[in-house]
Parts: sequence; C-alpha cells; structure tokens
Amino acid sequence: MIIDPITRIEGHLALRVIVDTNARRARPETVRSFVTMFRGFEVFSLGRPPEDLPHITSRICGVCGASHANADVIATDMVYGVPPTPLGVALRNMAFAMTDHVYDHTIILVMLEGPDYSSPVVDLMTKSVYQDALETLAEHRDVHGFTKIADIMDALTPITGKLWQLAVKFQRLAREAGVLLYGRHSHPSTLVPGGITTDLTNAEYLLMGYMFRLVKLTAWAKYLYTALWDLYDFYVSRHGYAENGTSYHPNPRVSTVGAVLSGGLFDDPEEYSSIGGCGGWEECSTEWEEFYKGIDSAARKRLIKPGIVLRGSLVTTSYAESQVSLFEHVQHAFYKDWADKVKNLPWYGELEKTGFTDPLGNKLNWGRWDEISEAILGKAYGAPVFHPWLKVTLPNPTAKSWDGKYTWATHVRMVWKDGTITPFEVGPYARMKVTSQQPASDSLGLFKSDGSGKLKVTLPRACTEELPKSVCEEMTFEWKVPDYSSTIYRLWARAFNMLVDIVAAWNNVTKALEYVKSGHTRASRPWKKPGRITFGVGFTEAPRGTVRHWMVQKAGKVLNIQIHAPTTGNVSPFDRWGRSPFEESAVNTVVTEETDPKDWTGLDYVRAIRSFDPCLACAAHITFVRDGRVLGAVKKIITSTHYL
Repeated sequence: MIIDPITRIEGHLALRVIVDTNARRARPETVRSFVTMFRGFEVFSLGRPPEDLPHITSRICGVCGASHANADVIATDMVYGVPPTPLGVALRNMAFAMTDHVYDHTIILVMLEGPDYSSPVVDLMTKSVYQDALETLAEHRDVHGFTKIADIMDALTPITGKLWQLAVKFQRLAREAGVLLYGRHSHPSTLVPGGITTDLTNAEYLLMGYMFRLVKLTAWAKYLYTALWDLYDFYVSRHGYAENGTSYHPNPRVSTVGAVLSGGLFDDPEEYSSIGGCGGWEECSTEWEEFYKGIDSAARKRLIKPGIVLRGSLVTTSYAESQVSLFEHVQHAFYKDWADKVKNLPWYGELEKTGFTDPLGNKLNWGRWDEISEAILGKAYGAPVFHPWLKVTLPNPTAKSWDGKYTWATHVRMVWKDGTITPFEVGPYARMKVTSQQPASDSLGLFKSDGSGKLKVTLPRACTEELPKSVCEEMTFEWKVPDYSSTIYRLWARAFNMLVDIVAAWNNVTKALEYVKSGHTRASRPWKKPGRITFGVGFTEAPRGTVRHWMVQKAGKVLNIQIHAPTTGNVSPFDRWGRSPFEESAVNTVVTEETDPKDWTGLDYVRAIRSFDPCLACAAHITFVRDGRVLGAVKKIITSTHYL
C-alpha cells in the first residue's frame, strides 16, 4: 500500500507499507514514510543579519510561520544578549497564542483531521461504527447541542457540516487577534531582537480589540472541546481505538519511540525580561553566555512546561539539557555527511576551547561523541560532530532506495546522560505529558497541574451569538494524560491544548493591560551586534510540536543556522536506534476498514499520520524523479559564507 501523497497536510508526504491482510497490520520492516521536499533555508540564510532571520524563516511554512519566527527571535535574543521588556514578552505571547495556536488547532481538529471522522467517511468505510454512532447519545449534548455521536460526525463533514462552517469563522477571529500585534499572518512583521515593534499609539484600544475576539474564542473552545471529547471517548470506550496508531510508549516492546520532548511555551513576562540581570523597562543587554545561563529559570516559568519524559519518567525540566541532548545524522536522508569537515568551521575552535560544553558546563551530547559517530560512520571524531551547532546542511539528491536513502527528512535523535539513544516525539501530546508531570499554575488561577499526570483548566464566562447559551458559563475541564501517544490521544491532547492556549491569552492580555495602565508602553530594547562569535538556541512550540533553531553569528552575520521543525524528527527515517513516530505509528496501526482488502484506502494510516499534523515544508523543496532516475538536482550552492 503506497499512499502518495497524503492529503490535508502541509507539503508532500508519502507512506509505503506492506500489510498482512489476515493480521490487518503492516509488516514492521516494510514501513517507510518519506518526504519529497528539500528545505533550503539553512543554506540561503547564511551571511544574513540575525535580526532578518525571523522574517526569513517564517516563510518555511504558510500556516505556522510565526512558530519559526519566534524560535529564531529567541535565538537572536540570545546571540545578541538582549531580552525584551515585560510588555514585549506579553505581546509576543498574545500574538503567538492566536495566530499559530488557537487558529491552527481549530483548522487541524475540524478541517484537516476532522473529515476522517465525518459521517460520509465513517459510514462508507466502517459502517458498523457509524450505525453505533447513530444510536449513541453524546454525554455533553446539553452543552454543544449534538444529540447523538453521529450528529457530531455530520458536523465534521466538509463544507456542509456545522462544526466545519463554524471553524471557518473562528479561525479567522484568531488570526485577526494576532494580526493586531504582528501586523500580518503568517509572516509576522513586528518581531525583533529584544521585543516587538507593535504600534502602541492607542494601546488600550488595541488590547480591547484583542479581548473582544478572545471572549468569542473562549466560548468556541468550550463548544469545540466538549463535542470532540464525546467523539473521542466514543472511539476509545466503545470501539477499542485507544491503542491504534501508537507512537511513543514507555514499554520498549511496544514502541521504539522512547521519549517525548517539550520546549515549553508562553514565557513569563517578568522572568524572561530579567534574563542576564536586566528586568524592568530600561535599556539592557548581556553576554550570550549569561543569557544562556538564565534561559533555564525563565523556561521553567513558561505556562506550558519544557522537559523530557523518557520511558515514562520525567528526566529533566531544563531547556539547556534538552538542547544538549539532541543530535542529527543523515544515514537514510538525501544529504552528504559533514563530520570530517567540522574542524574547518570558524566557530569550531570556540566550542573546542570550552571542551565542547555549553555555558552551564554541560558537555554537548553528554560527551558521548565517539560512541555516536562510531555507530553512524564507524569512526571517532573526538568532537560532538552531530550536534546542531556543528551540523552543516549539504543536500545530495539521489535515487530512492528503501534500504538506503529514501527521504529528505534527516534523523533526529536524543541521547541521555546514561547513554540511552532513542527517537522521540513532539507535539500536543508531548506538551501535555511533560506539563502534567510537573507542578504548574498561572497568575489568574485558570490552569493547574499537580504533577501527577492530570491537568485542569477553567475557562471564564464568555458568550458569542454564533453558539448556544449553554457555553456561556464558566466551565472547568480535567484530563488525565494517557501513558502513551496514539491516534486518538494525539487528537485529544490537541483539543485540550487549545483550552490551555486560551488561558495563556487571558493571562497575557491581563498583564499587558496592567503595564499599559501603569504607563509602561515600551515593548522592545535596542540591540548591539557582538564582534565576536556568539551562539544561540531558540526553543518554542508550534501547534505540531517543538520548533528548535540553533544559530551562530559574528559581527551581525549568520555563520550557521540549523532548524528542527516538529516534523523533522517525527517523520525521520529508521536507524539502528529505532523508528520515528510516523513510522512507528504505522507499525502499530490496525486496519479497521470493513471492506475487502483490495478496496482498502488506508484510512487508519492517514488518521495516524494526520493526527501529528505534518508540515513537510517545515521538515524538509523539490527534486524531480522519473522511473527512479533523478531529473533535477542541486549542482552547486553559492553563498558568501558557506565554508565547505
């Protein structure tokens, strides 16, 4: 079964599996997900000013461009050593919560993934499920108004369905709220190192316009969540779909995806603005090393928490330890290895001086450099050649081979202190799982985690004329985050995540109003360009998972930029350490279609893949192949600072 392309995603992704029709499962060794796009941003960004990169890398994606812009602006804050003012942080959070998160989750849940659970699809491919849905009452029918589960399925039908039509309107409101601050979407024009340049001439009026839309979106979040809650519970409790499409699992016998990672989301305005001893509202800057040392305490104050859960245990809540743990190689990807050339890089010596440690003294890749390089290339290099600060992008299109190179997505892996190396998952499930394992709360008392795995969100009273009055009242939602990630649980996590995003918007607009009313309208600090080589790393969360940007600059010119989009790791190919989340989810998918195998469409496979919300424009742009032969290839790359 070759599904090419998988539709209703960003970019071009295909899946190849050989299915045992008796077991209704794929043969694990045959599963291949592959990307047919090459991303050139890491090449043509070289030599440019770091402050330009948020506006360049936002073009990676036309959906979640602000996610890349925000990751880059954090990395640029670091290389220049300039944190924003508290108002600058609050405005960044407010815009980001809307343009990428509430907006994107809405279209993903309803318009991109929702049709897989709509009446026409379910009735055609799994008729017994649809017949049951016609008879099953929806538990929260008094809130959302859909009497039977089949009514929710009807509402997810593209074009004609009620939920589909409402999603068109409410995603627009979310984008409008964000554009008030960003100037445009999906490529923000106001993000700069040290803050944001939103026109605050009439600040209170601007914030009121934001709140007007936030009230409507608060009602929408309640309405949508309760409807999807009933749909997902129907599949879990009545049709045994909970484990279908499992990717991350704490039991290694179930999955080779052994960890989930979150970069955290929504900085605390006071904490982030005070990095490096700054704080307050005056001009301030610091060295990149001091900024890096302060990023952990700032990130731990994020509303959605950073950290890594490894085989069920929370092993770190540190932003720095997470970035130190990551490495990338290209065994099955259309790129050349660079390991034997890293000593020629101008910034190699800067890292070598410190023994290849970060400013906190953590050895990159925990010092397991030779172990990793010997496993990949059979040779020790005495340096962390696969850490992104030393990685260089060298595209090399070749013919596709299922056991050789078959994708434009690189291998992204995590190595932990004890030597464990594993593929890992990012996304709403990872965010909710990591956050649920830590005590967490917010300034308005709307969000709570006691660290036991359960999350609690309260959304305030909010009404809008498009929705029933039943959603007006204050509502509290709780969710016990499951122990593993599967197709349904990834969707459920996304729906719950949107509730948390609404809380983040309320927290930050409240703070912004307080700042403005007290006379503080400065939203950015000026920056200077260090003449020496400096390093930065920006972690944030796109709707589909952690966005990670590593940057090296000197005198205001980018020497290196490496980008891990969420999908980079999620779709990466198999290697000696296992399969990545996309391929593992296909291995753990059971075909539920109630037709003859020759008529199977791959519904359960695309459900599993779409639940991650793939963005291949992020992950990897085009090579042309006919009959296995490459027709077009990159012959030469010209750039002012390409050292290899």
